[in-house]
Amino acid sequence: MDVRRRHPKPPRSGHAGNPYHREGASSAVDEPLSTAPKASDALPLPLYATNAIFFTLFFSVAYFLLHRWREKIRSSTPLHVVNFYEILAIVSLIASFIYLLGFFGIDFVQSFTARPSHDAWDAEEETGRFIIDAERHCGPCPLPPVTAMAKLVDSTQPPCPEEDEEIVRSVVDGSTPSYSLESKLGDCKRAAAIRREAVQRISGRSLAGLPLDGFDYESILGQCCEMPIGYVQIPVGIAGPLLLDGFEYSVPMATTEGCLVASTNRGCKAILASGGASSVLLRDGMTRAPVVRFGSAKRAAELKCFVEDPLNFDTLAVVFNRSSRFARLQGIHCSIAGKNLYMRFSCSTGDAMGMNMVSKGVQNVLDFLHNDFPDMDVIGISGNFCSDKKPAAVNWIEGRGKSVVCEAIIKEEVVSKVLKTNVAALVELNMLKNLTGSAIAGSLGGFNAHASNIVSAIFIATGQDPAQNVESSHCITMMEAVNGGKDLHISVTMPSVEVGTIGGGTQLASQSACLNLLGVKGASKELPGSNSRLLAAIIAGSVLAGELSLMSAIAAGQLVKSHMKYNRSSKDVSAIASQSIGEKNSPLFQINIQKDAEGQIYGNKPREEKGQKEILKNEK
Repeated sequence: MDVRRRHPKPPRSGHAGNPYHREGASSAVDEPLSTAPKASDALPLPLYATNAIFFTLFFSVAYFLLHRWREKIRSSTPLHVVNFYEILAIVSLIASFIYLLGFFGIDFVQSFTARPSHDAWDAEEETGRFIIDAERHCGPCPLPPVTAMAKLVDSTQPPCPEEDEEIVRSVVDGSTPSYSLESKLGDCKRAAAIRREAVQRISGRSLAGLPLDGFDYESILGQCCEMPIGYVQIPVGIAGPLLLDGFEYSVPMATTEGCLVASTNRGCKAILASGGASSVLLRDGMTRAPVVRFGSAKRAAELKCFVEDPLNFDTLAVVFNRSSRFARLQGIHCSIAGKNLYMRFSCSTGDAMGMNMVSKGVQNVLDFLHNDFPDMDVIGISGNFCSDKKPAAVNWIEGRGKSVVCEAIIKEEVVSKVLKTNVAALVELNMLKNLTGSAIAGSLGGFNAHASNIVSAIFIATGQDPAQNVESSHCITMMEAVNGGKDLHISVTMPSVEVGTIGGGTQLASQSACLNLLGVKGASKELPGSNSRLLAAIIAGSVLAGELSLMSAIAAGQLVKSHMKYNRSSKDVSAIASQSIGEKNSPLFQINIQKDAEGQIYGNKPREEKGQKEILKNEK
């Protein structure tokens, strides 16, 4: 939303005592902008009078010429024979037409050429409902503290060029919408810099700690983020190697929480020392559930029977699958609420997370059903029976995205020496905390210690949708003593891991590099969908490691001690937030890029056998 503000009037005493004033610079914060000259100022008469004269002239001479030409046709006089008054009328008609075309036609053409999109931004611009009048609604805005205004100018960025200064002023006073800078300038980074400066002047706050350079703003245009002013740096740590299904993976985790990567890394060590973990994929299908309304519950039930009839499935599948060469309809589950029908479509989506893909397929089916059910009123393409980015029992029971189970048997010696606890204590803690405690809390899909910690960190590092952490973190952690009570069997069941390896944020350079580290970058050409399924299994394996380590820390009474040691830093790192921007030109970076171009995949190599004694010796 583009919010435009009208700034308060400047103090009568000029700039005296005004912390906003900067020498040699003029902005909307310092003083009101001078009124720009208009084309209508050159007219001898007021604009409305000039328009009235040319309107009258145009229609008068048009009527005169039509009347004269009708008389010539009746008297068989050639039309090209004209007298002085007719010549004067023709000239007046052409002159008035040119004036009216220039006055009204240019604005009409520009309304199509300068604003081709009809999105939410244009709607807000046209209606004007979101324009804030600072004087009328909010009253006088208090000035920020002098200490804040001392840092109004971002010292890390060079001053705006003169041509950019004019654009900044137009954004500040609201004459240029902030969202249109990219399309008008044709330079995404320049647009971000101008928008950033305008935000600083409007808010009176500095953005010096937010990096601007070192990012490809073209890569997010129309895809990842609108109206950018910089980017946030999140450190990426590595946990592992995670030994899963006979392969080792170095797991990237983007987080600002201390101990998280270290704890997950310790869990990976315990799994590695015990021979590794194994995973099973149960389901793979993204869902979308539109809601439609009928005049009666009987008609809604008729459509439900039609959609769920196995005889009609093939026909609906053909219509649905037209949306993509990867989309394949798996099933439709319906639920009725009064005269409203909710249809939950499930389909495979290849290596994409698939929300757009399944939505297009659902739209195709709705258009097809409308032929046989013309009284069907489509209320919304999504009726929350999907259910996306919200905790829902339907996802916990039926699954959404990838449904994965990961398990491992941790040896008694590893539990004792690596995890510093014992099997009986872990089993009891899991029963009372993850199962009983979560049940008392009325948890929905939260029968675990901290699955969302690991899921969120990997999601951010690999370019997934962070909001889908809500249902992707649904997990139940089970622990059981096996082999005569000596060893520990641990498993995590995650029914709705929603991930993809193409589209969205996965195409950004940093996130793409993390996917490449796992060996799941892009779409699989040999087996479509295998990369995204492997990513889901790696996430489940990492959750298994994180659950194992945290539960062991709690059982051993080490949780508070470790967090006080690793999560209580007092160092102020704001001054060095942007120091690593130039690293992309280093020789090491160029070597890695060359290796990537050769197709080398890191972190996905078969596990070489090692004796458990050697691993435990290294741990000591």
